[in-house]
Amino acid sequence: MPSALLTTDLQDLTLISRGKVRDVYHTSSEDLLLFVATDRISVFDVILKDGIPDKGKTLTRISLFWFEKLKGIVPNHLVTADIDEMPEEVRKYKDQLDGRSMLVKKAKVIPIEFIVRGYLTGSAWAEYKKTGTMHGMPLPEGMVESQRLPQPLVTPSTKAEQGAHDENISPDRAGQLIGSKVYTRVADIALKLYSTAAEYAYSHGLILADTKFEFGLIPSTADTSEDEVILVDEVLTPDSSRYWPLDQYVPGKPQPSFDKQYVRDWLVSVGYRKGLESGPGGSGEGWGIDEAVIQGTQRRYSEAEEMLKNESPEA
Repeated sequence: MPSALLTTDLQDLTLISRGKVRDVYHTSSEDLLLFVATDRISVFDVILKDGIPDKGKTLTRISLFWFEKLKGIVPNHLVTADIDEMPEEVRKYKDQLDGRSMLVKKAKVIPIEFIVRGYLTGSAWAEYKKTGTMHGMPLPEGMVESQRLPQPLVTPSTKAEQGAHDENISPDRAGQLIGSKVYTRVADIALKLYSTAAEYAYSHGLILADTKFEFGLIPSTADTSEDEVILVDEVLTPDSSRYWPLDQYVPGKPQPSFDKQYVRDWLVSVGYRKGLESGPGGSGEGWGIDEAVIQGTQRRYSEAEEMLKNESPEA
């Protein structure tokens, strides 16, 4: 098994940021950035010590698949994923970058994560049990865990710096932060993206329970004063989405999944809780992952990719 790439080392490029998964670099073009998907994995906004070998390549392939399928709804930041088409200073690191990198347009990132939920699960279910609401929005009484919502809803969150936690907020609060006009415009795009992707996934045996979209603004090429909205970062990967197997779906309980929920559940089972982000017992050593969990995560991500790309889905 190949070793996990946890950190890139591109000495001739200027590092902009190391996120939970991606390393972002300047390129020789003022308008283009290099996005590199490492094999890091984060759960509960905590980066774990061990990575998932080749996870970054899987995430990149899935993102490229969805960027192509959804480009009719909204443009995206992708320029090329072919290393040989990238600037010379990038090509020299082909061994490190091939299969896990995208050259992308530089954009002004909207500082809100647009989470679209079609099913009641995760933090939304936890809130609903306490208050009957989801991100402050009332839901019908008597709903059960993993139940399909009457209609998909955008549930925004703040986009926290590394080491901090994203915070679920109401649509009204998101509108105050970025402007109600921009929020309404982008939320409508997010709903269209989710509905299109969820329908496709369902036809391939997968339930897309929820997903996170991120957007940016670039100067418009049209004769308009409004900036153009584009889809950025990754899209509809098992890192940013909950995928459930359709043939095992039973409302009223947690669902088996093809996503990070598997790692979340395992981490909680070995003692993780809020306040112990730095490691078991607050040790400061960080949290590792058992080899069986690493392999299980690989299998789940690969199976989700295979199902999505299957050209002959079962009826």
